[in-house]
Amino acid sequence: MFKEVFSLLAVFIGLFLFGMIVLRNGFAQIGEERLRNLILKLTDSTWKGLLVGTVITAIIQSSSAIMVIVIALVAAKLLTFQHSIGIILGANIGTTVTTELIAYEFSAFIVPFLFFGFIFLLFPGKLAYALGCLTFGLACIFIAMNGLQDLAHPLASIPWVHNFFNVTNEHHLLGIAIGGVLTAIIHSSTATVAIAMGFIGDHILSLPAAIAIMLGANIGTCMTAYIASIGAGQSAKLVAYANIWLNVFGVLLFIPMIGLLSSFVEMLTSNTMMQLAHSSLIFNLVCSLLMLPFVPLFTRFITFMHQKETISN
Repeated sequence: MFKEVFSLLAVFIGLFLFGMIVLRNGFAQIGEERLRNLILKLTDSTWKGLLVGTVITAIIQSSSAIMVIVIALVAAKLLTFQHSIGIILGANIGTTVTTELIAYEFSAFIVPFLFFGFIFLLFPGKLAYALGCLTFGLACIFIAMNGLQDLAHPLASIPWVHNFFNVTNEHHLLGIAIGGVLTAIIHSSTATVAIAMGFIGDHILSLPAAIAIMLGANIGTCMTAYIASIGAGQSAKLVAYANIWLNVFGVLLFIPMIGLLSSFVEMLTSNTMMQLAHSSLIFNLVCSLLMLPFVPLFTRFITFMHQKETISN
């Protein structure tokens, strides 16, 4: 049973990531160059950068992709480091659209989405291809979500896994560590949150523990941007460090408020998956809006902390 359950878990995680890739590929038809031009034209201030980062990330469903583009623009000296902060803040908000989407119950649409997605992919043209990727990718994501929920109970029936969940429910720092490490490995905070959704949906993980995992996922997702910044120059490295510090500050701010946040989202909806999705949205929205007025000060802080290191590298 042990091997079968974990094999299925790996399959569903892989299917979820595949669905995300297909979904993003459909949105990518607008072209990376167009995204670059749009970012350059509309990010002459921090608050504009926040709006642009939010909208574009919500559309293409990938904060990591936005971060890679931003790092490239900063490395090419087409975008200033300070203006990039606004885009990072917006990207953190925009990525929560995916978690809100997958929290809904769309099981009835899986077969139609698979069918129409396959049909659209047979037609020529960018629009048909984009629609095919969108519907087929969503179907894969929803299949994976159903699978993760169904696996939650048999997985928790394994004694040592059950004990592990009990410890995670009692110690939020462990949940944060799990979220960070898992996201750094699979390079998708959305997938990590989706896994947590499967477990809280079966009442194996408590909502506060799932929120802790979500907080850790926000730190773990910084790994992609850091890797992209290696060898990209001094300013680009500062962008990656800024992304890390923003999420670390946010997590430190919310650790004492996990219980309060849990109680608040429970008042908003009785759906446990939606509760976690709303928690992710509230966390990223509050952190980004709180940081926005302090971007110049934060920019100086990052420069002071990492200037010598980036020069030596």
